[in-house]
Amino acid sequence: MAVATRVRVPLFDGMNRIPGGLMLIPLILGSIFGTFFSPALQIGSFTTALFQNSALPLIALLIFATGTQVGVRSTGPVLAHAGVILLMKSLIPAALVIGLGLLVGLDGILGVSILALLVAVDNSNGGLWLAFTGKYGDYRDRGAYMASAVNDGPFLSLLFLGASGLAEIPALALLAAVVPFVLGMIVGNLDPKWKSVLVPVPNIVIPFFAFALGTGINLGNVVTGGVQGLIVGLIVAPFTGFLVYLGYRFMLRRGAKSGLGFAAGTTAGNAIATPAIVGQIDERFAPYVEIATAQVAASVLITAILAPLIAAVVLKRNGALSSPDDDVASDQPTELDMPVESTHEAEGPRL
Repeated sequence: MAVATRVRVPLFDGMNRIPGGLMLIPLILGSIFGTFFSPALQIGSFTTALFQNSALPLIALLIFATGTQVGVRSTGPVLAHAGVILLMKSLIPAALVIGLGLLVGLDGILGVSILALLVAVDNSNGGLWLAFTGKYGDYRDRGAYMASAVNDGPFLSLLFLGASGLAEIPALALLAAVVPFVLGMIVGNLDPKWKSVLVPVPNIVIPFFAFALGTGINLGNVVTGGVQGLIVGLIVAPFTGFLVYLGYRFMLRRGAKSGLGFAAGTTAGNAIATPAIVGQIDERFAPYVEIATAQVAASVLITAILAPLIAAVVLKRNGALSSPDDDVASDQPTELDMPVESTHEAEGPRL
């Protein structure tokens, strides 16, 4: 007989009540610890390994687990979703920012540098996307994280700044970013049991890698970004999210679930380092590195809060703020998905 577990403090359920809260709350806590209690995270051994250095391996595990949920016949829809996100979240916004830069110059507008605006719009927070779509999306949405693998780092920024001759996109780096996903697909299709085994992975790893990512966000830089950083975040979240929403609605025809697109309107945490990289490669941007870094840091935190909230509002308005039945979407059901043929068989063996 099962004994009910009494929940004294609903930590997990409390985080889940907030859209994207499973990642957002640990991210904010991590930024607080990283800013004010950094030495406590650097005592070494397992403490440092888990709470400060775990982001990349845990995200890799999540990507592998996501791959196991994608059947061979599902790769087309997954690639289509990733392509739409890359186009609407990165390529079109970056082109628009470059156009603005040609009109107003590198100084930008309203105190927001072109460098900061470009870096903030041409990438996305893949971890938050996986966290949000893991709850409200399906295998196509989760697999579309691959767009984040492509727009990760300074590559698109350099290309759109006309510095592609100085920094070629390393194909090996892109390959390394998708290998865990591909291996997960192979394992999941060879042995469907792995699908059910790895289903709990998102709920396990997301809070931990979110905290680790947060330790790299210095709240002092967010404050330094000031009003201009707030402006960048307020532009990135609704504007780029709306573009992805349009792609979801009119290109992918996702109907009520199109609101998921707004969850892509984020700035990735590692984008904070991009202005310095750009400034080292192209000296014309060196004077803008410090202020751009502060503004991008502010955008990382602001978009991490705004994007899932906007997506949740749109989904709720369309009656789609619920978890889909992934077993129906999956083309390879597990044993738990198989229907019981008759009531008599469920009750006991035939005589």
